[in-house]
Amino acid sequence: MKTATTKRRITKTATMRAVVGAAALVLSVATLTGCSNGAGNGGGGGGGTGDASKAKIGLLLPDSVTARYASADKPLFTAEVKSKCPGCSVVYANADGDASKQLQQAQSMLTQGVKVLVLDPFDGEAAASIVQQAKQKNVPVISYDRLIDSADLSYYISFDNEKVGELQGTALVAALKAKNVAEGSGIIMVNGSPTDNNASQFKAGAHKVIDASGYKVLAEYDTPGWDPAKAQDWAAGQISKLGADKITGVYAANDDTGGGVIAALKSAGVKKLPPVTGQDASLAGIQRILSGEQYMTVYKAFKPEASQAADLAIQLAQGKKPAADTTVKTAGGASIKSFLLDPVAVTTANIESTVIKDGLYTASQVCTSEYASACSSNGIK
Repeated sequence: MKTATTKRRITKTATMRAVVGAAALVLSVATLTGCSNGAGNGGGGGGGTGDASKAKIGLLLPDSVTARYASADKPLFTAEVKSKCPGCSVVYANADGDASKQLQQAQSMLTQGVKVLVLDPFDGEAAASIVQQAKQKNVPVISYDRLIDSADLSYYISFDNEKVGELQGTALVAALKAKNVAEGSGIIMVNGSPTDNNASQFKAGAHKVIDASGYKVLAEYDTPGWDPAKAQDWAAGQISKLGADKITGVYAANDDTGGGVIAALKSAGVKKLPPVTGQDASLAGIQRILSGEQYMTVYKAFKPEASQAADLAIQLAQGKKPAADTTVKTAGGASIKSFLLDPVAVTTANIESTVIKDGLYTASQVCTSEYASACSSNGIK
């Protein structure tokens, strides 16, 4: 039989248990709510709430073999972000030609709480998984220079890439005609990487001109990873197979692959090099143009491209959604809001008025002792 005192103790104990249980329930709900909000905001503030004036912005570039990424894109983009948002920081990574590595780099950035990803994909199809994971964390993705095959992109910033190929093809055909090379003569084509959506557009633009020119494409090659060494090896094989004298022109999709072909031709003992195209206005490419080894390059003004990307990234970090100039369709047919800049063909005639005038290089950087005479002949001071 329970006494009155015992009953009071039981009642008091039950009351205390109820209070503790209620407190635990409140704490549990608060914890779950906090977790839910963290996931919704991107696990550390990515793309959602937080101080936009101190935002982390991720910059992912595709490879180390293309000179422009280290010499132009990275420093220009970083400087623009710092200029427009002094408290913001850029988290940078280069995939070194590895799609899996780029995915891991993106995941690391998302874990660090970046608010925006600016992504130049090594593989435009594989990078769609990065966009998907970023979307899950409410982090917008800007496809930079190369288009990612994803309907979930926020924006795309690049150049009119088919026009790039048209400029290359037009310059090559004009050079052949100026040399009185007979129609029916042979061209080899060294295209860009098969995993790069832009490369297919360069190739399409070039074929549009070359196929209607009367000149014959003897062979063509899609260069894995834009690797100059692979372009050189392939070209060396074609020189052995076709004979150097049969190759009267070379379409090379960029300066680095063009440099590989030129090296193969020189190794084969070719003294009078055929016209060779390029792209990216690399310093080595510009100097080869001055020396007569390369005929032309395509200058894509990296500064306005990087500036546009930095400005857009900052606006996205602030929660803004600015209007775009146009739309571009992905390989899957999705329309992406886009900004497209105009490329420019560069030969000896306009080096001074393009890459030097724009400050991409100084005259002293271009006109080293080896190229001083050629610079003087072309009015570069």
